[in-house]
Amino acid sequence: MKRIGLISDTHAYLDEKIFPHFNNCDEIWHAGDFGNISIANELTGRTGLPLRGVYGNVDGRDVRAIYPEEISFNCEEVRVYMKHIGGYPGRYAPGVRQRITEEKAQLFICGHSHILKVQYDPSLQCLHINPGAAGRQGWHLKRTIIRFVIDGREIRDCEVIELGDRAGKPGNFVT
Repeated sequence: MKRIGLISDTHAYLDEKIFPHFNNCDEIWHAGDFGNISIANELTGRTGLPLRGVYGNVDGRDVRAIYPEEISFNCEEVRVYMKHIGGYPGRYAPGVRQRITEEKAQLFICGHSHILKVQYDPSLQCLHINPGAAGRQGWHLKRTIIRFVIDGREIRDCEVIELGDRAGKPGNFVT
C-alpha cells in the first residue's frame, strides 16, 4: 500500500499548510509547473519523501534538467502516466490519449488547467486526476492538493484538501 500526496502548479509558492497533509504519505507526486527547483528541494527536504514529477510549461532549465516532460511507472500494481499538459477525458491534449493507451495506464495524472478534477474514463479504463493548483498564480479561486491510496490494483481514499483562497485566506479539508 502506498499513500500518495499529489500537488501541481505551485508556481514557486509552497504554502506551509501543505506539509502536515503529507505527513502520512509514502511519496509525493508533482504534476508540473514547480516554478523553480527550490520547490522540489523543499518538498523532499522537509518531508524526507521521494518525489516524482514532470516539468510544466513555466519550468526553466533547473527543473527540466531533473524532471522529464512525461513519466510512466508502476505504483503497486497500477500503471501510472503523468504529463503536465494533459487535458481530461473527452478533451485530452494532442497525443495524450494515444500515450495512455500505449502505456496501458490505469491512472493518468496531469496539471496545467488549475482545475481540480477526478474523473474516470471508461473508454480507456483509466482514472484521471488533476489536483488543481497549489500556488497563488493563475485564475483558480481555491488552492488544492489531493491525497489518495494505491493498494495493489485499487486506487482509493481520494481526499481533496483546500489550502485556502488563491489570495491566501484559510481553507478546508474536504473528503
